[in-house]
Amino acid sequence: MARKTSSPRPGSSKARADSNASKTAPKNARDVEDAVVTAALNLAADRSWSGLALTEIAATAGVSLADLYGVFPSKASILGTFSRRIDAAMVALPGEADAAPRDRLFEVLMHRFDLLAPYKAGLRGLAHEARRGRVDVLPLACRLPRSLRWMLEAAGIATGGFKGAARVKVLGLAYLATLRVWLEDDSPDLARTMASLDRALRRAEPFLGLRTRSSTTTGDEAVA
Repeated sequence: MARKTSSPRPGSSKARADSNASKTAPKNARDVEDAVVTAALNLAADRSWSGLALTEIAATAGVSLADLYGVFPSKASILGTFSRRIDAAMVALPGEADAAPRDRLFEVLMHRFDLLAPYKAGLRGLAHEARRGRVDVLPLACRLPRSLRWMLEAAGIATGGFKGAARVKVLGLAYLATLRVWLEDDSPDLARTMASLDRALRRAEPFLGLRTRSSTTTGDEAVA
């Protein structure tokens, strides 16, 4: 007669294994990504990024280390994914085609700051680490040129060729100057941030090539 298969006794090693397996069952990759990015940026608010272990990030995110590994092979990849997701949300904003180029760029950058707002405390921590020369945060800085290109493209400004490369560099100076102000601007209306961005874009406008022909031609040129 066939032997009956008995249920594992409570507290037995098999029961514990089954319980642990259910707790660490693989989760949807997008859910893991959401949880890990949020947990990592929250931890960065009070902790040194270089001192954070992936096990701690996983525990804070409520996922297993195996699930985290399936999406993020390193801490650097977490920062890269964070930046890429901000870029994707930024370019999803419908622009105003009839607005002046500088106005479109202003709106794109302010929208980006709105997207970054939930992570401001963590970004402050990462900025502090960057100022101290910590190489762990370099992946975020290395991705900045790509993000700058998408800021320009989202505003309808071409980024190809030498002129496009120059625009990226000039916008980088304006963006970083404003980012420093934004990190310390906790006002509801972000008045300081908007004023800083407006000044930075006005200074950068000639180098970005944003002025329209009518605003840059002289009277003699206009009638020629």
